[in-house]
Amino acid sequence: MIKAAGVAEVTDADFATEVIGAEQPVLVEFTADWCPPCRQMGPVLTALAAEEPERLKVVQLDVDTNPETTNAYKVLSMPTFMVFRNGEPVRSMVGARPKRRLFEELADALPDVLR
Repeated sequence: MIKAAGVAEVTDADFATEVIGAEQPVLVEFTADWCPPCRQMGPVLTALAAEEPERLKVVQLDVDTNPETTNAYKVLSMPTFMVFRNGEPVRSMVGARPKRRLFEELADALPDVLR
């Protein structure tokens, strides 16, 4: 998996701890090495993680090596972004998008966190 700088990688083994049990909201990118739009999102995720570290945790999950989590959340397309809050998915977005649009969608999903 092409890892975005400053963005943690999660796996089936630690998803419950790192995402479900997280204190703050978490943005998960379900990604794959073979996915060109996923690679395009690397700089966007790096920037988002750098700008919002206190308010939003940003992680990546490789769908090819983590089938349990991928199947549990019925992820079929890459990249898929899911916002988790208090252990529950509150928003799902499919496809690459510019940073501004991703931030707007995150702010809609987490209005009391990101504005």
